[in-house]
Amino acid sequence: MAIAFESLYSDCAGRCGKLAVGKKIVKTPALLPVINPHLQLVSPKEMQEMGVEALITNAYIFSQSRQFRARALDEGLHKVLDFDGVIMTDSGSFQLSVYGQVSITNTETLSFQRDIGSDIWVPLDIPTSPAADRETTERELAITLERLAEAKEVFGSDAPIAGPVQGGSFEDLRELSGRKVTGLGFSFCPIGAVVPLMESYRYRELVKVVMAAKRTLSPSACVHLFGAGHPSMFALATAMGCDLFDSAAYALYAKDGRYLTSHGSYRIEELADLPCACSVCRSHTAEELRAAPDRERLLALHNLYVTLAEISRVRQAIVDGTLWELVDERCRGHPQLLSGYRALLDHAPVIAEHDRASKRRFFYRGDESCRRTEVLRYQQQLARLPLKKNVLILIDGRVREGYDDTLSFKPPFGPYPQELRETFPIGPCELPEWDDAMVRQGCRGIRALADSHPGSRIVIACGPAWAAFVQQELGDMETADDEI
Repeated sequence: MAIAFESLYSDCAGRCGKLAVGKKIVKTPALLPVINPHLQLVSPKEMQEMGVEALITNAYIFSQSRQFRARALDEGLHKVLDFDGVIMTDSGSFQLSVYGQVSITNTETLSFQRDIGSDIWVPLDIPTSPAADRETTERELAITLERLAEAKEVFGSDAPIAGPVQGGSFEDLRELSGRKVTGLGFSFCPIGAVVPLMESYRYRELVKVVMAAKRTLSPSACVHLFGAGHPSMFALATAMGCDLFDSAAYALYAKDGRYLTSHGSYRIEELADLPCACSVCRSHTAEELRAAPDRERLLALHNLYVTLAEISRVRQAIVDGTLWELVDERCRGHPQLLSGYRALLDHAPVIAEHDRASKRRFFYRGDESCRRTEVLRYQQQLARLPLKKNVLILIDGRVREGYDDTLSFKPPFGPYPQELRETFPIGPCELPEWDDAMVRQGCRGIRALADSHPGSRIVIACGPAWAAFVQQELGDMETADDEI
């Protein structure tokens, strides 16, 4: 039962596509809710009715369960859980990270996952903590890679086995892991041991780890971010190139009396109203929800509705080409998410190589927008613009005679010919009043144009509102006599 991934739409490094597991199809990006067979606040059947196409459960729990082990082996996992979509099983690595050991070997857990009819099996990888030193990380990564090679050798190249990418907090080890996993032929690649980073809001480090792994993973691999379950970070993770997420957050937050939203969470005691249109929130007041005897289950249902809705929002943003704007919106919900967003923008030159050429629009949302891939790509393409000998660039200035070409100026992109005024990104670009950051980035576009056309004489004309600022940014370039 082979695993294959097809990307249908893309934006930033995010992809909207199809994961094929045998004959079963999962739309991506997708959430795989975590199911504990002993504690089901929301049943898998209810999840499927809500639109869930895949879920994840723990094979180690099943293997150790007096209640479920024999049933799973006799009846199969899908019948026991009453779910006919894709079921992924974790190997026991989570318990290994918590307790330090498990009473099962790599081949034993993979054999058990096969025997209970799991659709995607996970080897017994070592989830190295981000706090681990380099020696420990290297030693544990070597064990993980040995187990991945063993999995391929014992169960064959077509077995539906995931290839986890480990390496702790060391970028070069994540790159090495991604390279080895790709070399072994894995097409489904979870990025592991990142939950401690997300639990402590270390999103800048999360971006570093994920982008390092992505550098060496095959572009055709489906990338699963283990343990990423809060909806506020789905857009950021998708923009990095992650296709699947799994989490028990919907249930864990409910148990703690917390109400999820797309931008954060509330304690149920704090809410005067319920800002959601799901069936739970439309059939209860905040007071009724607080007092409900099945409050935990109702909160879990709400949390799952919100989480699935955000996944749909992310998919639509990819199709529309507005994922950067959704990332910007969500990441302003928490300072550390904003830090992660800014860290991702450090990788914009790499992402720009794969970003789509045309999009629905460009909305300027602040300084961060100046660093987006659309701006970088436009300024890189200015070298292709044919220019004659004498060129005038108007920055809020007046037209004058004596020039072979006259270009207009739109920040944060820079100069453009009138023929491009209706095309992306110049035409469908919405700006507030110009600010320093966007004009400075636009001036970099002028500089890029001048550097790529050494045979052209480029003159800048600027009105009084921005004359001093442009003079400071481009003071060594020629200006029109009566302007700056």
